[in-house]
Formats: sequence, structure tokens, C-alpha cells
Amino acid sequence: MSSLTSWDFVEGDPITAELTAVRRLGGGSAYEAYLAFDEITYAPVVVKIVRPDQVEDEHSLRGLAREVDALATINHPVVVRGLRHVLSGERPHVVLEQIDGPRLSTLVRRYGPLQEQQYLPLAIEVASALHYLAHLGWVHLDVKPSNVIMGAPARLIDLSVARPVADAARTVRIGTDAYMSPEQADPDRFGAPSTASDVWGLCATLFEGVAGYRAFDRAHNDELPQTYDDPYQLPDGVPPEVSKVLYAGLDRDPANRPLPREIAEALEPVLDRQPPVRLGGALRTR
Repeated sequence: MSSLTSWDFVEGDPITAELTAVRRLGGGSAYEAYLAFDEITYAPVVVKIVRPDQVEDEHSLRGLAREVDALATINHPVVVRGLRHVLSGERPHVVLEQIDGPRLSTLVRRYGPLQEQQYLPLAIEVASALHYLAHLGWVHLDVKPSNVIMGAPARLIDLSVARPVADAARTVRIGTDAYMSPEQADPDRFGAPSTASDVWGLCATLFEGVAGYRAFDRAHNDELPQTYDDPYQLPDGVPPEVSKVLYAGLDRDPANRPLPREIAEALEPVLDRQPPVRLGGALRTR
């Protein structure tokens, strides 16, 4: 096994015969992501590739295969698309569509809270994707600001831990601590992860976009699931329909959280009251 932890591709380096690196986008413990030019689609793409020291690691390869399965199963206009993949050999990877637009986490960090004309469509669009996942019997398990690309429509990315509900019921602490539902952190106490877990992730994400700060003051550690403190108060001026949805979605009891479609149904009338927002020189209307 290679001792290298990064491929260290720079602009112009071949990732494969068809894929040429443009720049590194980021990565985690097992994978790296690169913006690349694809000779097959003749367009920019994102390549998620197993790190060189992980190419023989069964856990990392199973994770990539699980993501490929999720991408093949989940076909929704608000969810990133997989284009093709190679699951063995020297450089196991998956090729994803390249989506223009900033991450929600970046927007909030740089500019603070979103306007209603921004967060309301975002909420409804991601809720539609979660409704579709629930229809398929799947859960995303990692809905968070850095996994939402802002655009028209918004896009939900990173299916690396998505799985069927039955498989999710056998997992513990899969996801990102700061946006992890009580049942993801402590299923013995709160029940198995389900669609309600994605609702928690969506409402924690929306809370941050609406308020400019997280619903909770720290990542959930080993002690927090025993209490799950109430979220902070939203700023004054947030429409009451929005506050009601967000607080309900962050209820400790999964049974008390709204369904994804109920989130969309509650927020559609609020969006209808908003003037259209101008995006890239064009008016966005519904």
C-alpha cells in the first residue's frame, strides 16, 4: 500500500486518460475531490478519488461503492448527479457533475444571514429532495450548509454516507456532529435514524442560513445526546411560519418533526408573499 496520503494533482496533471486536473477542491480522510476537465463529456466535472494510501482499504472502497449506488438510485433535480465511476485499480474514483454556485456555508460565513428570497426557495427545494429520498426509502444523513450549493435550484451534494433506511437503522454517529440528529448520535435513547433525521439536518442548516449562527453553540459531543439543549432563539423579524417549522424540525423526538413535504407546504405561502429576486441578471420567479 502506498504511504502517500494525497495525489497532489496540479493543473494539467492527468488523473486518468480522460480526466485532467484543474485544481483540488478538498477532501476527507479517505477521499480527495478535484475539479477536472473531462474529455468524454467535454466539460468540467468533479472527480472524487480514493487517496493513494486508501486504495486497498476495504472500508474506503465500500464507502465509494455505496456512494455510487446512492447516485445511481437517487435521480432528483436538486441532488448532484453521478456521471460514471471506476471502483477498482490504481485510482478508484467517481465522476460527478460540476455545479456552479457557492456553498451555503461559504455565503453565511462571508455575508451573514440570507434574505428571505434566498432561504425560502432553498428550504422548499431541499425539502423536495428529502421527500423524494423518503419515497425511495433512503436517507442522506449529512444535510449541512457545506453540502448545499446555492443556485436556482439549490443542490444537495455528497451522498457518501447516504443509505437505505434499513441500513441506516444499524448505524451510530454517521454524519457531522454539529448537524447530527439525536437518533443518529444515540439510537438507543432516541430511536433509529430515519427521514426525520434528514429533517433535523435540513432545519439545522436552514436555522444557520436564517440566523447567521448555528442553532446550537457547539458540536454534539458524547454528553450532549443525553440532554440535547434547546436551540437558540431566531432573530426578531423572522416570519412566524419559518420559526415554527425550524423549531419543530429540531424537536428531540423524531415523531414530532414535520415531514419534508410539510416543510415545503408551510413555507410556500411565505415565499409567495416575497418579491422576485434577481439572480445573474435574470428575475427568479415561481
